[in-house]
Amino acid sequence: MFWNAFIIALREIRRNLTRAFLTVIGVVIGVAAVVTLVTLGRGATESVKAQIEKVGSNLLTLRPGQGWGPSAAPLFSMDDVEVIRKQIPGIRAVAPMAMTSVQAISGEEARLTDIQGTTPDYFPIANWELSDGRFFDDTEVIDGSTVAVIGETIRKELFPNGDPIGRKIRLLNTAVTVIGVTVAKGQAGWGDDLDDNIIIPITTLQRRLNGQLSKQNLGQIMVSTEDDYPSEAVVADLNSLMRERRNLSRSEQNNFSAFDSRQIADAVSSSTKVMTSLLAAVAGVSLLVGGIGIMNIMLVSVTERTREIGIRMAIGARAREVMLQFLVEAVTLSCVGGLCGIALAYGLCVWLAKLVGAPFLFDPKINGIAFVFSAAIGILFGFMPARRAASLDPIDALRHE
Repeated sequence: MFWNAFIIALREIRRNLTRAFLTVIGVVIGVAAVVTLVTLGRGATESVKAQIEKVGSNLLTLRPGQGWGPSAAPLFSMDDVEVIRKQIPGIRAVAPMAMTSVQAISGEEARLTDIQGTTPDYFPIANWELSDGRFFDDTEVIDGSTVAVIGETIRKELFPNGDPIGRKIRLLNTAVTVIGVTVAKGQAGWGDDLDDNIIIPITTLQRRLNGQLSKQNLGQIMVSTEDDYPSEAVVADLNSLMRERRNLSRSEQNNFSAFDSRQIADAVSSSTKVMTSLLAAVAGVSLLVGGIGIMNIMLVSVTERTREIGIRMAIGARAREVMLQFLVEAVTLSCVGGLCGIALAYGLCVWLAKLVGAPFLFDPKINGIAFVFSAAIGILFGFMPARRAASLDPIDALRHE
């Protein structure tokens, strides 16, 4: 019975293709809009997470002052780094960070770039990998060796025609030897070129470039936490320890900030999901509009086929069979619209993902839900026309012209 009803439904749709297309276009647009928005939203969320992963793995960043801007608050010291390493549980690695911008010169090439001074622990914290050469080690940090690891942008700009390993770069009055080149990371989400930097031992930066003799000369401390250890607990321990080391009373606010990349990623992901859900809900309204269109056209179909309904009832068709026939037609229309909408959404997602630079993440679950929802729209809005067809009096229906 269901199969016969489905065959008749397809015949009726084929008989009036233009009308069927205009009927389901609302469902097509609704399904396509919902699937596209949800898919692109997931892609944007994953893109944000990937951007944050570029900067560091399970990363906590300790900075003086409140926020990321300039601050008059006291800087950190190497003693702070050692105390954090020894006293805070759940920490995988700790690295100091000092930075300056100078003109880097090699032969006839020059470029104004960031010089980062740190220790070997920084490289795994920030997820740096080598494309050539090696990282510097603890001995070179202790000795203040004039060695450097450069980013891909520096390699292209200062050494466009040769291997940079073993060659010199002049930074102010100091010449450093390139010992490694990092794998390119590209741009961060905020537009900074992550490969436009030169990384040297922190002692080399302090002694030869900055000339800093004070113990408090670190503008940043980077901390990597264990995967299975809650970062909130590490942040709480860091705040407690640094307040104690900076002699802050209970009434005084922190003159430092601890930023958790995992929490930032979760906050951005949550915001993206909320916006995606709201936009998908708005787009879902067009599905209801499409359902109303299906109901209207099915009511017209009942009126046009009143005599046919009367004949079927006269030869023995029961009311529930007539009702099933029109309900199957409504569901078939909406399902066809749902499938067309999913196909349209797939094409739009592929195109828009390339346009905005977000990954295309095909989700069978979202597409399945959209299809089921389109079928539910057919049942919901096809029920009234089907009931009306089933309630017709056979004699009155046969008299209908």
